[in-house]
Amino acid sequence: MAAAIVRFRGIGLKVTAFVPHRGFASTLDGTKDGQPDGIKKSVFISQSSDIFTNLALEDWIYRNFNFKNHHILMLWSNNPCVVIGRHQNPWVEANISALDSNGIVLARRNSGGGTVYHDRGNLNCTFFTPRDRYNRKYNLNLITRALFREWSIKADISDRDDILFRGKKISGTAAKLGQPNAYHHCTLLVNTNKDQLHQALAKEQNDIHSRATKSVPAQVKNLTDANKQVNVPQLLSAIGYEFLRTNATELIDGGRELVMKQRGFQLINPTEKWFPGITALKDNFEAWDWRYGRTPKFHVEKMIELKSKEKIHCMKLHVDVEGGIMTDIKLILGHGGGEGIPVVSSLKGREYSDDNLNGIIVALKGVSAENVKLAMNNL
Repeated sequence: MAAAIVRFRGIGLKVTAFVPHRGFASTLDGTKDGQPDGIKKSVFISQSSDIFTNLALEDWIYRNFNFKNHHILMLWSNNPCVVIGRHQNPWVEANISALDSNGIVLARRNSGGGTVYHDRGNLNCTFFTPRDRYNRKYNLNLITRALFREWSIKADISDRDDILFRGKKISGTAAKLGQPNAYHHCTLLVNTNKDQLHQALAKEQNDIHSRATKSVPAQVKNLTDANKQVNVPQLLSAIGYEFLRTNATELIDGGRELVMKQRGFQLINPTEKWFPGITALKDNFEAWDWRYGRTPKFHVEKMIELKSKEKIHCMKLHVDVEGGIMTDIKLILGHGGGEGIPVVSSLKGREYSDDNLNGIIVALKGVSAENVKLAMNNL
């Protein structure tokens, strides 16, 4: 594959195709020519725009590389999708119905944190280091320095480690801390479709009770709101260059001289040929069992009205969901608690969804209050 050239203020940096060899993950240990501490740096640019492929690539690198003397920044962008944290509830965090109608996929990542919307108008950054060198403040400062160097954008880092521009969020952050490796990743809104973002993350009206990690709502802003000249390819170049010119463990600018000693930019083709086992990782990220089945146990309560000859009776539908499956369905009289009356339904044991929940509600609304007990045993 022919090498491409990316320009940074007149400096030509070669971008090469990444071609690993047998044992490459353990042999990328660097030399002492790159920096005083002997750590080399690479910028990996994923050639995929598929969220499941990129999550698999991120996980593959995390599992297989030795970062002792080689730090990596992975830069990637996805087609429209919503990405929830490892411990989140998708039905709380996103408008699943809107996602389905708009062809937007939902993914669950391996790291914690909150929910984010991705499209080709944002850039994702993953910083890989050994666990003992994990430093998200270093990474976030590196990004804000790149924004200022390239576009004179003055961005701030919040106490929650979000990047803000004039008080509005342009980047959220999350991490995976293991042994011996760790990574910190964040997304930067460049010219994301904010209408689609808000629609995708609008909360459903069902009363869901869950102990899953909840996202913290925040007003967002695109980088193009700060400077109309910002675009994703140029941002990728600016952050990658800032990463290469900065000392591996301190925010010290090494300039062109340090850049030329690094491993540089490498185009990554995340296929089974180059990353054995990546297909299985992708299949796992894409599976319903991971995206929905890994949701922490929760229950849904919905008030419904049943008519009798004399009046309308309010009842509470209670549905328990475990592993994404409706495990128990019952009716509770009035607004109070109590054990409730079991509802016998063919939908018990099925995947939880808005359609299945509405199917239960529709069936119950067609039942008179006088016959509800009998009807519940024949649903």
